Amino acid sequence: MTKTQAKQLVVCIDNDGYAVSLEKRKIYVALRDAAAEKHSMLRIVDESGEDYLYPKAFFRAIALPQAVKRAVLAA
Repeated sequence: MTKTQAKQLVVCIDNDGYAVSLEKRKIYVALRDAAAEKHSMLRIVDESGEDYLYPKAFFRAIALPQAVKRAVLAA
């Protein structure tokens, strides 16, 4: 699996209890984590720059053109 295949872009739709770590309407990188997904969680690179588990219900996957996705992941 390549780095881009291991990452997904999601948008935050809820941050209840995590207002310092997550911003609503912001795009985040979700790292694939099969164990976390079994518990309805996503591994998100948050405002701290580190990855943490958050409820999957707080996010929605977004599809972007490949060139845009590469640019967002490179930023």
